[in-house]
Amino acid sequence: MRKKVATKKRFKILSMLFITVVINYLDRSNISVAAFAISDDLKLNSIQMGFIFSAFSWTYAGLQIPGGMIVDKVKARVIYTFMLVFWSISTLVQGLVSSFGALIGLRASIGVFEAPSYPTNNAVVTKWFPEKDRATAIGIYTSGQYIGLAFLTPVLVSIQNYMGWRGLFIVSGVIGLVWGGVWYVFYRDPENYKGINESELKYIKQDKKIEIDLETLIRKKFNWIDLKHAFSNRKLWGLYIGQFCLVALSIFFLTWFPTYLVQYRGLSFLQSGFLASIPFFAAFLGVLLSGLTSDYLIRKGYSKEISRKAPIIGGMLLSTCIIGANYTDSTFFIIFFLALAFFGNGFASITWVFVSIMAPKKIIGLTGGVFNFFGGLAGVIIPIVIGYLVKDGDFKPALFFIGIVALIGVFSYVILVGSVKQILIK
Repeated sequence: MRKKVATKKRFKILSMLFITVVINYLDRSNISVAAFAISDDLKLNSIQMGFIFSAFSWTYAGLQIPGGMIVDKVKARVIYTFMLVFWSISTLVQGLVSSFGALIGLRASIGVFEAPSYPTNNAVVTKWFPEKDRATAIGIYTSGQYIGLAFLTPVLVSIQNYMGWRGLFIVSGVIGLVWGGVWYVFYRDPENYKGINESELKYIKQDKKIEIDLETLIRKKFNWIDLKHAFSNRKLWGLYIGQFCLVALSIFFLTWFPTYLVQYRGLSFLQSGFLASIPFFAAFLGVLLSGLTSDYLIRKGYSKEISRKAPIIGGMLLSTCIIGANYTDSTFFIIFFLALAFFGNGFASITWVFVSIMAPKKIIGLTGGVFNFFGGLAGVIIPIVIGYLVKDGDFKPALFFIGIVALIGVFSYVILVGSVKQILIK
């Protein structure tokens, strides 16, 4: 009897996850496009803008651990719909306020509602993809944060140019509200997805990692010893520190980058919108190549040590090229160095695969929450530090700072993470 060909429903889920990540980062980063106009309209200085940029991550980072716990308990269909609707409302309302305090509060509220998003992304991929395909899947949905901004940054700049910064926030919020409804209608877990056949289910569940009894995990009561496990392992600390360092460069591009081009490099607002898209596109290429390269090396029989860590270490080393922008006044070379650095950041961004592979199986969500907490912590610290470093009108110390942080990330993966294997706990 001829074997039935497996359906491909997992790729439809992956495309939905990709679009969700695009919208997620649209609502995180539209503040960077609006920043110059906001600071001019509301008379805010660089230190105040640094705090506005940072406010999102105050709550986003602080709620990563509770968010990870929620992901272990609540179905992805429900939690993502809730998140999308409420962070989109907060985004929309930003276009209606006129004070420093209100902007701080609304940015912080977006952080609250987006906090469980990446642990949810990781949980969805773990449910829908076998381990050998996971790095590629993670690379594809992660690329949404870059390719979306690569193509949307000129669009966002144009919207602001015609509708003002308030119109930019309102349009962004409406998009998220619509997509929240789409997610609720169409997303299901593999076992409940209409049209999926037994062959695809068998393919998805081919390795033991995702054959965990998820219902048992959901029913399991929280134990404080889980927190001890999440914070007491050297390898996990290597992942946490590495994630902080990786996110640091991304935060620069999601917050200060357009202001850097306009205010410190003298480009026009519309010109900056088109040039700003180049590093985002470079980061997108880096993300795709990272996942494809890593999974290709796995299929060719290379160890996880080489296949999973090489893109991250190589990418973080490339990220230090951001310092090169300090040594040129050429617009071409400024964008070149920034694009090369962001390409490296994208090439290193499959770090979530380490949570999937190395996290103790009974605290995958919690480990993902702690992991993302440290990424969020970069979002708290980096914008404020840059705001202070540039207060005298010189951006060079800020770029040096970002380059050094990337180098620390390299040492974290080399020295602390060590061999790539699942961490076992009793």
